[in-house]
Amino acid sequence: MRAKVLTPFPRPRSHRHLINDLHSLLPHSRKDAKLDTKTKLYQLNEVAELYNCNNVMFFEARKGKDLYLWMSKPPNGPTVKMHLQNLHTMEELHFTGNCLKGSRPILSFDAAFDKQAHLRVIKELFLHTFGVPKGARKTKPFIDHVMAFTVAEGKIWIRCYEVSESEAEKASKKAKDGEEDMDVDDAAPKKGANKHETKASLVEIGPRFVLTPIVIQESSFGGPIIYENKEFVSPNQIRSELRLSKAGRHNRRAEQGLERKTKRGDLGLVSEGGRKKEKDALDDRVLFA
Repeated sequence: MRAKVLTPFPRPRSHRHLINDLHSLLPHSRKDAKLDTKTKLYQLNEVAELYNCNNVMFFEARKGKDLYLWMSKPPNGPTVKMHLQNLHTMEELHFTGNCLKGSRPILSFDAAFDKQAHLRVIKELFLHTFGVPKGARKTKPFIDHVMAFTVAEGKIWIRCYEVSESEAEKASKKAKDGEEDMDVDDAAPKKGANKHETKASLVEIGPRFVLTPIVIQESSFGGPIIYENKEFVSPNQIRSELRLSKAGRHNRRAEQGLERKTKRGDLGLVSEGGRKKEKDALDDRVLFA
C-alpha cells in the first residue's frame, strides 16, 4: 500500500489556508470534505480505507478560534491530539524562500525527540505523515526543502526552509554585506577549493506553527490513553479566567461606588435619599426663625 495522507477540511476559512499550504508541501496527500461530527471520529478510519490512505491528519476547529490537530495511523493507531497555535501561513509571512511543487522534504528532528517515550511516538507519526516516500504519486525526484521539528518548553515548533545553493564567491560577498541566512557551510570559500564550488543555505518558506501534545491514544481515534499532558490548560479555561478577572474588577468598582454613596448619605451630603442632616441649634435659620 502506498503512503497517502488524508486531510479533511476544517470549517473556518481562516484555517483552510494552512491546509492548502500543507497540501502543496505534501504531494502524496489527499484533501477531503469537512467532517460534520466531532464525536464519531472513528468514521475517519472508514474514509481512510475508502481512499486507500494509511495516514490521517484531521483539523478540528472549535468556536472559530481554537484549532486542534489529530494525527493517526489507521487502522491500528496510535493517535495523537495536539493543540495548534501561533499559526502563520505563507501568505502572511511573505518569505523569499520557495521550493518546487511536488519535491520531497528532508525531515530534521531535535535530539529531544529521543529522550522521552511520548516524543518518540510523535516523531514516528511525523515521519510517516510528513515523509514523502520515493515514487509516490505527484512527486518529483528532487529534494530542495527541509522541515524542522524542534522541542522547546513542552511544545513542538515546526518550520519549513528552502535549500538554496549559490556559488561560494557570491555567498561570501553576501555575507560581507550583512545579509542574514541560516548557513549550512562556511560563508567564505576554503583554500584550494574549486572556483565553482556551491554553498548551501536555508531560507524559510513557511508555514510556521506550534503544536502542544495533549493525549496519545493506543488505537486509531479510540482506545485507552497511553499519555496525557497534565500541564496543558484549555483555551476555554484561559478565556473563562480572564472574563472572571474582568468581572471581579467591575464588581469591586461597583462596591466602592456604593460605599461612597452610602457614606455621603450618612453624612447628609446627598440631596435625595440617605439620612437627613440634623439641625444645628446655633444655625441662623433656627435663631432668627
